[in-house]
Amino acid sequence: MSRFWSTYTAASHRVMFLPGALQGVLVMLWWLLDMESRRAGGSGLGSLPGPALHIWWMLYGFFPFFIFGFLFTAAPNWLNGPAIPKPAYVASGVLMALGMLPIYAGLVLPGLVLHLAGWGVAVWALLRTLTGAPPQDKLHPAIVTGAAALGLLGNALFLLWAGWDFPEALRMAEAIGIWGFLVPTFLTVCHRMIPWFTSRIVPNYVMVRPYGPLWGLLAGCLVHGALEVMERRELLWLVDLPMAIMVFWFATRWGVARGARQVRLLSMLHIAFLWLGLSLLLYAGDSLARYAGLAWNAGHAPLHALGIGFFSSMLIGMASRVSLGHSGRKLEADGATWGLFWLVQGVALSRILPDLVPALPTLLVTLAGGLWLLAFGVWAWKYAPLYWRPRADGKPG
Repeated sequence: MSRFWSTYTAASHRVMFLPGALQGVLVMLWWLLDMESRRAGGSGLGSLPGPALHIWWMLYGFFPFFIFGFLFTAAPNWLNGPAIPKPAYVASGVLMALGMLPIYAGLVLPGLVLHLAGWGVAVWALLRTLTGAPPQDKLHPAIVTGAAALGLLGNALFLLWAGWDFPEALRMAEAIGIWGFLVPTFLTVCHRMIPWFTSRIVPNYVMVRPYGPLWGLLAGCLVHGALEVMERRELLWLVDLPMAIMVFWFATRWGVARGARQVRLLSMLHIAFLWLGLSLLLYAGDSLARYAGLAWNAGHAPLHALGIGFFSSMLIGMASRVSLGHSGRKLEADGATWGLFWLVQGVALSRILPDLVPALPTLLVTLAGGLWLLAFGVWAWKYAPLYWRPRADGKPG
């Protein structure tokens, strides 16, 4: 056991990615069982409404494990600053992971408190690295640290709603989780890493990373989130259409046509980024329909294009890359990983289409959940052992 613990805690990404891999399976299994319980006339699995817990699981109980695992590794490298201390990343990962257990058992409040405490340690650790680094361009790590702090606020608001039934807190927790934490984090990491990774592979490539459009997109995220909280979705098109244009502009300037034809790990990032633009177009289309007083709406399609299409596809690409590189293996996605990435594309389409085309059978929603379980179950089976095994090249970490 001591050898397992020593290897598992040897690097920050190990401590975070292992519970993240398990969560990728458990959160969807819980959601499918909860829906089945309510279809059969029951009250669901949790002590809180199932849809609200589903929102929390995805925004705060799944993606953050991979985000912090990545940032704990990348931020010190970006800054050439102090590494995340082992006591900090172990405490953060263990507290967040332990917080999951009471929530699954129906003891939501104690679990949320533990999880929130671990998140707080993570924000403190990132802030320490940011402020301890020598003077330089710190924009990317500063943005993701600020986004993590906003995520801490959103997580606390969910706790406020769960403990004191404050309806506005749930709406704010969802908006902050998506538009204050997840989208800014993924967007900033893409701005930093996609052109850099592409420059390492595509010949005669010129990196394009202007900060002006990035600031515009980040401001648009905050405006979108504020409009969601105010329930003014008929106005979202005013911000989402310009954001979609900027996203596709970035995709073009980053060479999506060339990058998507290169090695698989790079192709995943370029393809996943396109989902962000598509989701913003869907948000804008839904908003314009509301603005015009039309009966049609896009349902949850924009949200799932964002959450499954963009976040989950990007997660497969980035987490696979980190897992391979930091386990001493070649940075090459094999056929299984490539197939899992495309399976996630199928998950996204299966979940989105029933909302966009009501004539399609709702069974596609359940199919999407099953395909998710298959994709992330196989991914966990393939990559989770890397987090408790020593590096293949014998190096520490």
